[in-house]
Amino acid sequence: MMTRRDAAIALDIPLEMAKRHGIPSRLSEKEFAALNANPPAWLVQSRSNRRAGGRPVWMELTCAVCGFSEYERPKKWWPDFDFVHCAEHSPAQLPKLESGKIRAEYQGISARMFGIVDELP
Repeated sequence: MMTRRDAAIALDIPLEMAKRHGIPSRLSEKEFAALNANPPAWLVQSRSNRRAGGRPVWMELTCAVCGFSEYERPKKWWPDFDFVHCAEHSPAQLPKLESGKIRAEYQGISARMFGIVDELP
């Protein structure tokens, strides 16, 4: 069984779109495979609207310390993160900061993850 959120991630569509178009809250792998193999018109249209190099619908965030990962919808305000770490770790556990750079931490990129950007002052 997979959740609607898992299906939305696998189909590369927003969770809201999955709900709006009647994807059930839980579906079997067989049901998902059938949906993916024979997509309805709205899913075909959604896929055709994707631009190469455009902002992804979902991003996998992986902790640079322990490897824990989760998917999250990227926000327009996100910079290109140098590192991501989970709430279990501190920025001090990340690779050493390069000489002459400062480390900025972005909170709220997900419920459990923080983004890190190493930048020149």
